[in-house]
Amino acid sequence: MKKYAPKIILVIALLTVAVSFFVFDLEQYFTLENLKEHQQVFEDYYQHNKFLTITLYFIGYVVMAVRSLPGAAVMTLAGGVLLGLGVGTLLVSFASSIGATLAFLVARFLLHESVQGKFGEKLTTINEGVRKDGIFYLFTLRLVPIFPFFVINLVMGLTPIRILVFYIVSQIGMLPGTIVYVNAGTQLAKVQSLQDILSPALIFSFVLLGIFPLIAKALVSFVKSRRIYAGWPKPKRFDYNMVVIGGGSAGLVASYIGATVKARVALIEKHRMGGDCLNTGCVPSKALIRSAKMLAYARRAKEFGFQSTEINYEFADVMERVQRVIKKVEPHDSIERYTDLGVEVILGEAKITSPYTIEVNGQTLTTRSIVVSTGARPFVPPIPGLDQVKYLTSDNVWEMRNLPSRLVVLGGGPIGCELTQAFSRLGSRVTQVEMMSRIMLREDEDVSKMVHKKFEDEGVRVLTGHKAKEIRVDGDRKTLICENDSGELEIEFDEILVAVGRAANAKGFGLEELGVILRSNDTIETNGMLQTNYPNIYCSGDVTGPYQFTHTAAHQSWYAAVNALFGRIKRFSVDYRVIPWSTFTDPEVARVGFNIQDAKEKNIPYEVTDYGIDDLDRAIADSEDYGLVRVLTKPGTDKILGVTIVGAHAGDLIAEYVLAMKNNLGLNKIMGTIHIYPTLVEANKYAAGAWKKAHAPEKMLDWVGRYHTWMRG
Repeated sequence: MKKYAPKIILVIALLTVAVSFFVFDLEQYFTLENLKEHQQVFEDYYQHNKFLTITLYFIGYVVMAVRSLPGAAVMTLAGGVLLGLGVGTLLVSFASSIGATLAFLVARFLLHESVQGKFGEKLTTINEGVRKDGIFYLFTLRLVPIFPFFVINLVMGLTPIRILVFYIVSQIGMLPGTIVYVNAGTQLAKVQSLQDILSPALIFSFVLLGIFPLIAKALVSFVKSRRIYAGWPKPKRFDYNMVVIGGGSAGLVASYIGATVKARVALIEKHRMGGDCLNTGCVPSKALIRSAKMLAYARRAKEFGFQSTEINYEFADVMERVQRVIKKVEPHDSIERYTDLGVEVILGEAKITSPYTIEVNGQTLTTRSIVVSTGARPFVPPIPGLDQVKYLTSDNVWEMRNLPSRLVVLGGGPIGCELTQAFSRLGSRVTQVEMMSRIMLREDEDVSKMVHKKFEDEGVRVLTGHKAKEIRVDGDRKTLICENDSGELEIEFDEILVAVGRAANAKGFGLEELGVILRSNDTIETNGMLQTNYPNIYCSGDVTGPYQFTHTAAHQSWYAAVNALFGRIKRFSVDYRVIPWSTFTDPEVARVGFNIQDAKEKNIPYEVTDYGIDDLDRAIADSEDYGLVRVLTKPGTDKILGVTIVGAHAGDLIAEYVLAMKNNLGLNKIMGTIHIYPTLVEANKYAAGAWKKAHAPEKMLDWVGRYHTWMRG
């Protein structure tokens, strides 16, 4: 008990102060009106009792600061009114810093859990800021408070920052603002009439109050800029407004935007225009999936009223079709198209040599801004023996012309699942190996089970909870050794496809030498404006994340390009609120917003509505009556928190919900929208109807029933 006695006493004291403040309505004394009304009384008392007045004012201010009570701004103004600029600034500066430090100590040693619970989200932001900028971040918060001062005091107590450092930085950081407020108080003290209110000195003081945050923000930006760019001479003139590195989805969109607004833009690509999406990702994989689906339909001939269907094909012809599809899409991303748009396209390997210069093909380009859109590559885990075989990835699988009889696919994510099903349908005996407990781990458990069952029904051997341990090669015999809870398992294969994730292309072109900060997963760290720690170097796409989708890369590139070109006038923070995605298996799995497992992990209250697509007329007619529409809503409302769709064309059907969430439209609006019959998109309306039925006003309907009974006589 003795151990906790000091904490208990402190809690009681703090509660007593807080309760007294509100019970006795002490807030009424900390208003501008009360201050002016009793100004003469206060001034007379101060003249006769200077020491006592200063002492009481100082103690009162400390108590107010430590308890984060209302009225601090008025107390600061009062310091100027009663004590003058010099004494007032001195007292407020020390009282506010001491009060802030006491609040800091209370949070650190007494209210740790409650502060964590209430301000946990802000703590993450502040911890990240302290990690990046150290005490300069705290100084910035004090000079230009992003959060209220009392939040800074409490949350900083949960960080590792030392007490003395916190006090000193707070004392220095809050001083300019204190001077501005106390000075405004000295001018208020002179107000005796309407004419005094219009005096230039008072007007200037209040203008200074208004523009001080802007001045402070500009000063902080200037200091940070001087720090980060020290040693990098800035050219007097620039060859380009913006240079984009990487000609994939992200880089193409950034370049397009730059050219559209008449900026001089250079786009540097070292390999092939279009990047992974065109050449090794979205386009070829969807072309392969489409061909494989034709074979799957042929095997289902009896479902559609046919006795049998035979399809003769060569795997090489299928892969040649994939290349034809790439060639047909290629002009959209070609050098010719972007040159015609006004972009200077340079084929070569870029090397960033300073925040303003890039070397390529022996030339040095100067640019005001850089956008890094270098994408990502397949991640290859360090599995012993893997280097003994010519393993496949999503990069080189398109070079194949012979169908492997036995194929092992490592990975149960979107790429692994899509290629697993495609190759199985084309005739390979596929074994899919996933180290986690299930495939498609980001989706709800029952959703991943639907896909898992479909795979097994089509002959895929799905091994979850199996970790690839080693590859052994004995002549022509190639074997994967896996570990599971029961021991080891040997899997013979002809080819092995590694699809366990993607690694950002963030190294090897100068960022390390500049000191650009990378995250723990080696993606480039950016802020909300997609800036690196060098404010004129931006990033978009897979190289920065957090979502590695083509459409997200394009979304980010709008913000990166606009901020890079117009950031001095206006900057925009990238909006990740409504990001949809789809895995193009059969059935497709599309999602936007939260699913059940996300909501549970984040402790977000939700209601769930499921509509089974097996009840949908068009799905039945198409023999695609498999899957569901799942909508998560805010309890008691029709506000959509997230949607998962499993079924044919789910990636297309999700668009209606994306639009609804983006524009804050609820399920009632979807239910009230006319949908063509019979279409698959009716599933969205019926899901909204299922929600409405579950929330029907039963009592009102009971009275309506009685009304109709009365009307029948």
